[in-house]
Formats: sequence, structure tokens, C-alpha cells
Amino acid sequence: MIQVGTIIAERYEIVDTVGSGGMSIVYKALDHRLNRNVAIKVLKDEFSNDKTFVSKFRVEAQSAAGLSHPNIVNVFDVGDVDDIHYIVMELVEGITLKDYIQKKGHLSVSETVNFTLQIASGIEVAHDNHIIHRDIKPQNIIVSPSGILKVMDFGIAKAATSATISSNAIGSVHYISPEQARGGFCDERSDIYSLGITMYEMITGRVPFEGDNNVAVALMHIQNDMIAPTEYYPDILPSLEKVIAKCTEKRPERRYLTANALIADLRRVEADPSGSFVKTAALSDNAPTRTMTEDELGAIKNAAATSKVSSSTAKLHVDEINQAVDNESPEDEYDEEDDDDEMDPKLEKLAKVLGVVAAVLVVMLIVFFIAKFAGAFGGKKKVSSTTETSADATTEEMAKLPDVVGENIDDAKKLLEEAGFINVTTDYEENDEVEEDVVIEMSPKADEEVAVNEKIKLLVSLGKSSVDVPDVTSYKKENANEILVQEGFEVKVAYEYSDTVEEGKVIKQDPAGNTKAPKGSTVTITISQGKEVEEVAMINVVGETYENAGKKLDAIGLKWSVTKATSDEYDKGEVIAQGYNVGDKLTTGTVVPLTVCSGPTTTQAKTYSGTFSLRDIMAEEATSAHLQVYQDGVSNPIYDQNVTHDDFPFTIYVTGKKSSAKISIYLDNALISNETITLAAN
Repeated sequence: MIQVGTIIAERYEIVDTVGSGGMSIVYKALDHRLNRNVAIKVLKDEFSNDKTFVSKFRVEAQSAAGLSHPNIVNVFDVGDVDDIHYIVMELVEGITLKDYIQKKGHLSVSETVNFTLQIASGIEVAHDNHIIHRDIKPQNIIVSPSGILKVMDFGIAKAATSATISSNAIGSVHYISPEQARGGFCDERSDIYSLGITMYEMITGRVPFEGDNNVAVALMHIQNDMIAPTEYYPDILPSLEKVIAKCTEKRPERRYLTANALIADLRRVEADPSGSFVKTAALSDNAPTRTMTEDELGAIKNAAATSKVSSSTAKLHVDEINQAVDNESPEDEYDEEDDDDEMDPKLEKLAKVLGVVAAVLVVMLIVFFIAKFAGAFGGKKKVSSTTETSADATTEEMAKLPDVVGENIDDAKKLLEEAGFINVTTDYEENDEVEEDVVIEMSPKADEEVAVNEKIKLLVSLGKSSVDVPDVTSYKKENANEILVQEGFEVKVAYEYSDTVEEGKVIKQDPAGNTKAPKGSTVTITISQGKEVEEVAMINVVGETYENAGKKLDAIGLKWSVTKATSDEYDKGEVIAQGYNVGDKLTTGTVVPLTVCSGPTTTQAKTYSGTFSLRDIMAEEATSAHLQVYQDGVSNPIYDQNVTHDDFPFTIYVTGKKSSAKISIYLDNALISNETITLAAN
């Protein structure tokens, strides 16, 4: 493990360990060149020493670095130094979708659709750039506090699946497609299957298949049917359940062919939850996948049943399943005399595989040339999100294309949909003259008569060119200002008190660090003024017990100290004097000296006595009342009798150790008055 403080490639300083996975350890680091926090994923030693794996890992990670989309964790840099192989990525705050599901139990329909649209949008961009993830699962998706999802580990998944490594390194088999489990050809539809399993887990809170080991789970993906989500939660929309079912078809040709098509149906789920629009492709005898024979299935089940390793350490590699398929049962054994008449089974299998590969290559070449001549590869593509009609649409209805240039993208899509056009793709580019989310161009041009199922391309503004905002929190004001100005930002300064941030340093900034903002825009930094100092008025605590006096001073933010002195006037433990006069203005935290009575001055303390006259205090309509009189807050009353109007006025005799007494008068348990009377020394 790399120590905190280590600097990699003379640029990235390790700040903290974020987490550890099967293949790598992730660190938080400071990029000194761009002054921003990043995440660095460093390969573990067992993979760093595998030259073949490292080579594949580097190529695929470099390919992933070309992806740019709000729902993909950006890859900034790839390199190696001193046998440390690393990827530098965007640092995303949040938790994995797996943890998010576990915390909530299961997600609502609306949240599932929203999250799936975000994931599919990121996958779509990767597929458009000919990158297949191969390991889509909730553990590889980050949910930020703002609700934005980001898919990570593009590229690393392909490198992982191309090497023979243990399942705890490349992840759970609970999301693997049947063709991956067989060791067959993987394409975009493999990612769509894994996304379908992820949708299933979001909506139900569980994965569809559980087994004793990885081989058993992989077999279930190949041959078992899933329990319908509505069996767990009957209120799940039928349309969403059909979308999940289509994503998780065993045969790739029956799934959504593209992420575009999946996004289109998810949009329809939002617009028409009860609609019946999910189309299932017809079965094809020439499909690239095949139904396994009973002998093959029996052999694989036997391999799974006799496996001695646990699911956490079992090898997930296509050779294991293929080996199970190749194990012949006794009734399939043949005599040696037949050897000359039959092809070796392994050669026969190799011939079949090569035949399928050749067929796929031919089809890909045909599609490539058709697309090239149709103009499908024209123009440089940026961030893309697409809404597409189902592949089954065959209508040739024509309509006039409305002009949506200059419209907000949401309004533009609405206008196009009202005119009958729902096959809309959006590309984005920065533009210093057109406001963010406003359509810059459209193709075909407005006012043309076009088929309603034709793809309408919209070019939308991202607003002014954006640059990375440096993170200057905890920097001194002068340094923060200098860094931001060097990056081309205007700086606005605000101030506020802080109990935790040193005076003169940045508490927070807006926009936040490590985000993007238009170049030349304003960044507001809030500077700490230190702890807030308040003024309070001194109160009177003389005569209080020092415990009560301390509580009252604490409540207004003052501290206190105690010295003791004898007194004949106050009881032991009462405050004789205070260091500040009542009403004095003191700053919070000021220490107030208190003098507390430690006992009488002489062994024979003085005594005081006096009287006070009590007038009629009863209500006119009352015939009698219970009168109680207390002295100096003592719990035993000095007078406790039922009285009538005729008993008043009368005199009460008072004695005490002080020259004054506090008298509290209660009538029928209600406080009538408080007063202080003067006593004379005896």
C-alpha cells in the first residue's frame, strides 16, 4: 500500500486511502499541476506483474480516457512509474449504487427509471465510441449527493475479462450475460443485459439468481428464468417489467440492440406507464447464441455441484464452464476403432467458433460500408444522449419538420414530438454566443417534408467554454485569489465567522472546487473571521448558590471562578459578591470572579428578626383560602393556615441569619407576591 504523502509521477500527492477492490486500491490525491483533488486507482501487485494484463489494461484505459459524459467518471491520465500502474480519475463524492440500494431496501419506479436513463446515457456514449464495459453492476456506479449517477471502470473491465483471474477480482457473476458465461462473443447487448439485471435489483432490492458458487450462478444466467419483479412488488409498472424482461433475454438478438432503443422505451414508460410498446424480436435460427443440450447442461451442473471452492474465491473464467461442457458422460464415450472416422471434438468445436467469428466479421464489414455510404460516420461527435424509436417501426408517414433552432432543448423536443418526430438525437458543444441548453442547429433543416421515423439531429449549446475550478478551500485569502485569477476567473470575497476554520482562510467557495465553470465567470470565496465575539450584559447572582450562579453565567456565555470567604449574612455556599456590576458589557468567554460563603465569621452567628403585616389578599367572592408563606426559598413554610376575610390583617414574625429576608406568599398554591423585608439584629 502506498503511504500518505507519496508523490507519484512528480505530480500526484497521495492524501488518503478511499477504498480497496479486488484488482486495485483507490487513493485520494492532490494534482499539484492543476491544484485539484483526483482519485488514483493503482493496480495491485498480482496484476502489475502480469505484463499481458498490464498491456491490455493500459490500452483499454487510454481508450476510456477519450470518453466525456456527465454520467461517466472521467479518466484524466494513465501511466506507470516504479512498477506502479495507475489511472487518474475524476474524484466523485458519494456512495455506490449497491450501497444506495441496500440502504433503501429497493427503489421506486420513478427513481429506477431515472437512474437507468442516466446509466444508459453513459453506456450509449461508450458504445458510440466502440467501447464495451463488460462489467456493468451497481458496485461500478457512483450515486452523488445531488442524485447524479456516474459509471466507472470503463476499459478496465475489458482488460480484466481478458485474463484468467479470480471472481473476487473482476466482480460478482450476478450481473454476467449468458454469452459471457459461455465464453462467447460480447457486444453492446452484453452491457444491456447487465444493466437489466441492475434494474431488477434496483426495483426489487435483490439479484435474480443466487447460488452456492460462481459457476452455479453463471449457469442460472444461461438456463434459468427470473422471478418476475411483480411477484415481489405487485405495484411495479407492467411496462417497466417488460423493459427489464427485454434487457435480460437469454438470446442477445432478442434484447434491445442499442442503448438508444432502451432509452426510447424508458421515455415511453415515463410518458405512458400503462402503455404496451415494448417489442420483442422474433426468434432466429441463425442467431449467434445457441441453446445448450441436455448433456452439456448436465455436465455443467455436475461441475458446479462437485466444486470445493466457495463463491467468494471460485474462478470465474470461461475455461471452467467450457471444461464442464467438454466433459463427456459415459454413454457418449466411443470405441478407439471409431477414431479414424470422426473429427476430434475439440477441433470440431474450434471450427464452429471460427465459423461464427468469420460470419460476425462479414456482417460487421457489411454494416460498416452501408453506414459509411449513408453518412453515419460524418462529423465529430461530442457528448450524446438519444431518444430513439423501436427497431420495429416501419411507418413512412411524412410530416413537415418544425423549426426548433433557438429553442430550449426541452421545448424543442416537445415541439418535435407534437409534430410526430420522436427519434431525436442531441449533440452538445460549447458556444460563447448561444445560451446553455439552446438548440444551435438541426438536421434535416426546418420546414422540410421528412418521414416521421427519421432521425432528427439537434446540436445544443453547452454555454460558454468551461474550465476546471480549482479547489481553494483552506487556502489563505491571498493565495486563493492568486490561483483563481491565474485560471481566468473573477474573484468575489465574502466573510463569515467560523469556529473551525482559522481566521483569514477560505471556508467555502461557489462554484465548488473540481467542478467546471465558464472561463471568466465569478468565483465567490468565503473567508473566515474566526470565532464570533458577542457582548452580553452582566446579571446579578449575589445570594444565589454558586451552582445556580454558575449555570446562569454559562447560559449567557460567561465563564466563572470561585474564591471563598466567611460571612454572617449569607449561608454557606451562597454568592457573597461578584466581580462585575449588574449591566456591565462583557464579551462572551469572560471569566467572572465569584466570592462564595464558606461559613459564618464567628462561632456564634448573629440572628435577625422582624415582622410584616399581611393585608386581605383573598378574592371578594372567596369564603376561605389556603395561605402559605415561605422565607428565603426554604421548603418549610413559616405560615401555613386556612384563612377567611375576617382573619386579615395580621402580622407574621420572621427570624433569620441575615439582615433581610425574601418572603414568598402563596394562596391556594398560586404565587401571589414576592417581597424583601429588612430584619434587625438581636
